[in-house]
Amino acid sequence: MKIYEKLMLLLTIAFIFTIPLDINTIIHQQSFAQISPSPERLPPTSTPPFEELPQQQKATSTNKTCIITPSLIEVEGTPQQIEGPYFVDSMPNRSDLRVEPSDGSIQEGIPLNITINVYRVDDSDGNGKETCVPFSGAIVDIWEANSQGLYSGVREDGTQGLDYLRGNQITNENGTVKFQTIYPGWYENRAIHIHLKVRDFEGPEKIFEWTSQLYLPNSINEQVHLQPPYNDHGPVPMTNEQDFIYTGPSTDGLIKNNTGDHLILNISKSDGGYSGTFNVELNATMDT
Repeated sequence: MKIYEKLMLLLTIAFIFTIPLDINTIIHQQSFAQISPSPERLPPTSTPPFEELPQQQKATSTNKTCIITPSLIEVEGTPQQIEGPYFVDSMPNRSDLRVEPSDGSIQEGIPLNITINVYRVDDSDGNGKETCVPFSGAIVDIWEANSQGLYSGVREDGTQGLDYLRGNQITNENGTVKFQTIYPGWYENRAIHIHLKVRDFEGPEKIFEWTSQLYLPNSINEQVHLQPPYNDHGPVPMTNEQDFIYTGPSTDGLIKNNTGDHLILNISKSDGGYSGTFNVELNATMDT
C-alpha cells in the first residue's frame, strides 16, 4: 500500500508541473498567431527611392519666379519628376497624337488639346527681377496611356511597334507647342497623368534635358470615366493625393513633398472635349 501511495504522489507532482508548461505553450502559440500578419494583411512595401538624376539635368530646374512681359503673369519654377518606364526616344514629330501611324487608326476618347509654353528664367540685367524668356527651338515630348490605361510601344501590353498618343513638337519663337490628343486613362497604382520632357540639342549632342509629369483635376477625371470608352475600364481608383509620385519629392531636390501640386494642367471645357495649358519654367543659366 505504501508503494502505491508513493507512486500516486509522484504522478500527482509530475502532473502539477506539466500543466503550466502546456498552458505557456498554448498562450505563446496564440499570441504569435495574433501578431503575425496574414499574407492578405502584410504591411505595404516601402516606396522605392527615386533614381538619382545626373547633375546636369538637376541644374535645369529652378525655384525662382519669373514674369511674362508685357502681361505681368508670374511663372514659378517647375519641378521635375521621374521619367517612368515607357519613354521612347524616337517618338514621331507631330501635333496630332491620336493617330496610330502604322495603320491610320485613331484612338477613341474625349478630345484634349494641350498647349505647353516653355520659358527660361533670366536676370541678365542684374536688377533682381527675373524675366520669362521664351525657350524657342526646344523639343517637347509628351506621352500618355489610352482610355483603357495602355501605353503604345510596350511589349507586355502587346502594343510594341505602335506609337499612338506619343509625339513631339519644337517650340516656336514664343516657346509654345500644341498637341491634339485624348484625355488619358488610368492604370494600376498611379493617378491619371501625362508625361512631359523638354530637350535641346547641338547637332547630335543633347545639351539640355528636363523631365516631369502633368496631372489633371480629380473631379474631371471622375466625370470623364463615366463616359465611353473610359467606362469600359471602370471608375478611377486613385486620386492625385493618393499617388506616391504626386505626393513625393521632386527628382531635382527642390521640393520635398506634394510635388504634383505644382504640376496640375489648367483645364477648361472646349467643343466636344477639353483644353489644357501649362507653363514650364526652366533654368536659363544652362548653356543652351
